Amino acid sequence: MREKVKALWKLCFNDSAAFIDMYFQLRYTDEINVAIQKDTEVISALQMLPYPMTFCGHTVQTSYISGACTHPDLRGKGTMRELLRRAFDRMFQNGISFSTLIPAEPWLFNYYAQMGYAPVFQHSVEEITLPSNIPSSEIKMNSISDYQEEVYQYLNKKLSERSCCIQHTSDDFRVIMTDLGISDGILVIAKKENVINGLAIAYNANESLIINELFAETDDIENSLLYYLKQHSVCNQIIRLLPLNYEQSQQSFGMARIINAKEVLQLYATTFPELNMKFELTDNQLSINNGYYHIQKGECEFSTEQLPEVSIRMSISDLTNKLLQPLHPYMSLMLN
Repeated sequence: MREKVKALWKLCFNDSAAFIDMYFQLRYTDEINVAIQKDTEVISALQMLPYPMTFCGHTVQTSYISGACTHPDLRGKGTMRELLRRAFDRMFQNGISFSTLIPAEPWLFNYYAQMGYAPVFQHSVEEITLPSNIPSSEIKMNSISDYQEEVYQYLNKKLSERSCCIQHTSDDFRVIMTDLGISDGILVIAKKENVINGLAIAYNANESLIINELFAETDDIENSLLYYLKQHSVCNQIIRLLPLNYEQSQQSFGMARIINAKEVLQLYATTFPELNMKFELTDNQLSINNGYYHIQKGECEFSTEQLPEVSIRMSISDLTNKLLQPLHPYMSLMLN
């Protein structure tokens, strides 16, 4: 199966041979793959990459849709819709709370909205002006090219401090490090008194240096990281992506979909015990979510029978947006 899916990937995407080899060596497994076959050939496939996510004070499990593709000669016949339905069924059986993805093209936002996804992942975009002062010699800068446990632990600590954010396991971090090596990227750490006080991960793209993540304990550490990145880049422009900040420009870049409505709504009700609402939920792909929900006093009640005084009707996309949008969910370093 692996080689058949890999051949379809090569046919559908313009990724480098190095990236494809890395993906199918470190990321792909038959267990996370969903495929549709015609005779002996794979005509459509996707992978459900597992990522933890912080949500309402808990860590829930998500499946990130990766490599979704259909053979060019067989598109427009509903194959991908069927593939996604199969993926959602398997996610539900596996205890997944949310599915996430990053549309490869702008028009795909509308396509995935029809499958229950909502564009809840946004980031702000900041053009960096470098500080003029030279960093302190007390701050030691190093570019890292391989996995180091202390570097991962620092990144993991900073990501886990975000209240609604995709997390990365140590295995994920190993993949990120490999991708940096084949994608003209760089990871820089700043140490003071031999303790990591800052980290930056950046890629060169379209004559710009794109900073995907930057954490720093002080302004001096941040300035040192930026100074180092500029010194080691041929790009004239530095762009930083960061969690939503209304004082800066924003971009929608990722989508989410609730998979297990009862589980997600119970966590939400526990977090917001003052909430009192009744509604009817419709999920055109996962009928097990269809029904009537009543949230009150920290509990979520579910019924397939109509509840009295229900005037609110929501699709699964509406519900996903209502729950996640106010939490400003964030994802980064997704190999997109």
